[in-house]
Amino acid sequence: MVIRFSHEYKNEVVIIYSKFYGLEPEKRERIINAALKEFARNGFEKASTNGIIREAGISKGSLFNYFNSKKELYLFLFDYIQEIINKIYAEVDWKETDLFERMRQIGLIKFKIMKQYPQAFDFFKNAGDESAPEVKSEIAAIGKELIESGFGLGYKNIDLTKFRDDMDREKMMNIITWTILSFAEQQRNKVGSFGDISIDLLGEWDGYFDILKRCFYKKEEQ
Repeated sequence: MVIRFSHEYKNEVVIIYSKFYGLEPEKRERIINAALKEFARNGFEKASTNGIIREAGISKGSLFNYFNSKKELYLFLFDYIQEIINKIYAEVDWKETDLFERMRQIGLIKFKIMKQYPQAFDFFKNAGDESAPEVKSEIAAIGKELIESGFGLGYKNIDLTKFRDDMDREKMMNIITWTILSFAEQQRNKVGSFGDISIDLLGEWDGYFDILKRCFYKKEEQ
């Protein structure tokens, strides 16, 4: 499975899960939220499809009218997360070419989306610690693709002339990337649920951006 940021990808998912997408949106969301909650709480192996059915309020066994197996349902949830991630990037002003201003903008939009869909991000966070052999390799591939795609978009058309000329540009970008990833991991480990994240997080993030900017931007660009 590969994460892709495209309208064509969304169409492919709808075709593959045509029965599920044929449901009323309210029922579809009930099933998705029940599955996100169950997998986030118990992991892949211990998650109960009966628990998902009860939580969603659907008839016993009906879940497998839409998904062939628990694994297929589990991996489908990453397609759902793809849709949510698309919402983030759809709001970004791509005309902004200053790297740190763009990252601030993405951070604010991401914060808003996380507050709207906390169960999806809770599921994704816990999936990163999933050890079940049946899905572990797929999760690793999804995580890798998601990070590469995210940074690929985030760094696209950035004004590199603002960076210092007396330092290796690739190394500067690597340090910025590592800082972003490390900070994000730290914050993920602090929260029990993404529904509890605070707007203060963005202020803390700004402090790191200001330091990086002073380190790597030309003086006249700081």
